[in-house]
Amino acid sequence: MSAPTSPRTGPARHHVDSRRWPDVAVVPRVSRPRTAVARHLVRRALEALPLWTVLPGGETLGTGGPRLEIHDPDSFHRRLGHSGLIGFGESYMAREWDAPDLVGVLRVFAEHAETLVPPPLQRLRPLWAPVRPASQRNTPEGARGNIHRHYDLSNELFALFLDETLTYSSAVFRSFPPAWRDLAPAQRRKTEMLLDQLRAGPGTRLLEIGTGWGELALCAAKRGAEVVSVTLSQKQLEVARRRVEEAGFADRVTLLLRDYRQVRGSYDAIVSVEMIEAVGEEYWPVYLKALDRLLAPGGRVVLQAITMPHHRLLATRRTHTWIQKYVFPGGMIPSLRALSRIAREETRLRPAADAAFGAHYAETLRLWRERFTERADEVAALGLDDTFRRMWTLYLAYSEAGFRAGYLDVRQLLLLREERGQEGE
Repeated sequence: MSAPTSPRTGPARHHVDSRRWPDVAVVPRVSRPRTAVARHLVRRALEALPLWTVLPGGETLGTGGPRLEIHDPDSFHRRLGHSGLIGFGESYMAREWDAPDLVGVLRVFAEHAETLVPPPLQRLRPLWAPVRPASQRNTPEGARGNIHRHYDLSNELFALFLDETLTYSSAVFRSFPPAWRDLAPAQRRKTEMLLDQLRAGPGTRLLEIGTGWGELALCAAKRGAEVVSVTLSQKQLEVARRRVEEAGFADRVTLLLRDYRQVRGSYDAIVSVEMIEAVGEEYWPVYLKALDRLLAPGGRVVLQAITMPHHRLLATRRTHTWIQKYVFPGGMIPSLRALSRIAREETRLRPAADAAFGAHYAETLRLWRERFTERADEVAALGLDDTFRRMWTLYLAYSEAGFRAGYLDVRQLLLLREERGQEGE
């Protein structure tokens, strides 16, 4: 197999707004020894990976596969030497590297994540990997700020790439590969699956933690449930309230701008869709205790949660990532093992059913990414610059690659309370 040809120069560096993107606009100063180490480690990794890495002048590295084009090797290596994978993402935002098949390249990295860094350096991870800033802790005040940075970006932005249900979580498809027209029915199917597990129907007192734009609350109200839904996103709340009023369910649905820690009452059913990822590892016990406290006797809890393998959680739990810096501040993906342990040790909740469907999330993300790309001009019309668009494209592609590689999964987890007197039976 012959190596691909390459132009001698990559695209010209685009203008980066230094006020909005200070760490992208300026290539960090890094000592020559540190840059040299980064260059050596990167070259060693790229030579062994199933990629075609193309350097200026036509040199290629790798054993063949998706094409990675590095336009500015010096800046690329300096950024990686300075801040590891955060620098890798910032280098993409600055157009220092590109990939015709971005998901394919990122999937290769995800599949080889445990071998990219030599074992001795992995053991020294606390010394070289950026540490998560204390400012991103999900205290009640910190959680509001973290949610605001992502979910309050722009309702118009999300509407450009989400389907008509405005559902921002994994769908469940009937067949593969799905087309855009399949997404809204697949989102409704996912929501009905959640409500079926909760046995939601007339008179059910249902609590939703994480309102989104109101789709699940609407579906539950159509079944006759009495819904209380809480969110920390002001902009999402505005849209959800309008949708509830227009549907004529204001008497059945109460929408509140409220932290889960502040919720009171007793509920027959509790549902939370891809919200635990925003809770933070420090507060997972607090979150699960809140579910236990709020659940009525005989009630049911269903979580839809993104998860990662437990050993990857342990390896990365203290690391500050590109996703946390730019997309989901305060976010942390749990492992099923960690959630099960906390539930067992801190609450009376016990897993009763678990259905994983990561392949469906990969397809959901593909459809979002393709839609976002198709509507790039409309994204720009919202005042979001090229650097933002590359950031968002990388986020969607990176997430899709994680699910395609099996690095990430998504599951619906049913929790039931083990009542006193049942333990040990």
